[in-house]
Amino acid sequence: MEDNPLKKLETLGQSIWLDYIRRDLIESGKLRRLIDEDGLRGMTSNPAIFEKAIAESNIYDQDIHEMSLNKKNVKTIYEALSQRDVQGAADEFISVYEKTDSKDGYVSLEVNPHLAHDTKGTIEEARRLWDALNRLNVFIKVPATSEGLPAIQQLISEGINVNVTLLFGLPRYRQVAEAYIAGLEARVAQGKSVKHIASVASFFLSRIDTLVDPLVEKFIEPGDKKTAIAKKVHGQVAISSAKAAYQIYKEIFGSNRFKKLFDKGARVQRLLWASTSTKNPDYSDIKYIEQIIGPDTVNTVPLETIDAYRDHGDPKLRLEQDVNGANCIMAHLPELGINIDKVTQQLEDEGVKKFDEPFDKLMKALIKKSSK
Repeated sequence: MEDNPLKKLETLGQSIWLDYIRRDLIESGKLRRLIDEDGLRGMTSNPAIFEKAIAESNIYDQDIHEMSLNKKNVKTIYEALSQRDVQGAADEFISVYEKTDSKDGYVSLEVNPHLAHDTKGTIEEARRLWDALNRLNVFIKVPATSEGLPAIQQLISEGINVNVTLLFGLPRYRQVAEAYIAGLEARVAQGKSVKHIASVASFFLSRIDTLVDPLVEKFIEPGDKKTAIAKKVHGQVAISSAKAAYQIYKEIFGSNRFKKLFDKGARVQRLLWASTSTKNPDYSDIKYIEQIIGPDTVNTVPLETIDAYRDHGDPKLRLEQDVNGANCIMAHLPELGINIDKVTQQLEDEGVKKFDEPFDKLMKALIKKSSK
């Protein structure tokens, strides 16, 4: 237990959350063991995770059958199933929530992904989900689209915990942090407490390298004058983005503006590293944990990555190592014809679709299961 690398991360200020949810994980006691033995401190979910859990297992079939007999539509059935799982997981994590003075112990549920470009619809659904879950230690996930930003500000002002998801770019991250702070300021102006409001900004990483690497590889050829730059940049853009984001985080939440809120009990909006399973088999399977360990950060990972890190992780504070080198890598991208802002906008657009599609697939699966 003492040699468990996952437990050591906790001493370095990084919280490991699980990017997975399924009812049998909760009911079998495995989630409790992960909390007790590995120091797991939270859980995230998304439409793709629920699609796999519900559509690709028979665990939920009896509940689906009973609700369909009661003439419930598929959206109502999905919400009942997902909310029950999130509530069950939140109850498992309540001890972590209390032990950490509400810093950790959260479980996330996302608004309908089809609302990603609908500010009003996002606000209304987030309120409804927050009330339905009826747990202090939950986050409502809202995508970091331009339409999501005012929703984030409004929800924070109402005291609703928000996990800002599908965040890829540094300029957008500044807007996300601004929305959080503006929401807190609006709440203070209303004379309301900001002490127990929590938020994380979920920065998606491995997808950045997945998109950028092929663009860089075009220059890694003998004789190309940009080969040296390309080799330096290859596989390093996501980690460099994370290091740059952390410096922005320190700037924003170390400002006099935030200090006024902090003095009233407000908490920082922690950076959460998401999409941290390694997609490229040539890279280490723990690449997107090892290089971005830093104080007051979160890393949400799937079960297989947790197993890998437990087996061969080497936890050390690395997030602020060679920040200048990371900035240099980002500065080299235009020389390779890569506009990182366009790349991250493309990733945001694709990310919305990647959640729309499994959500729609799940609805079709529920229709099929309901008719049995």
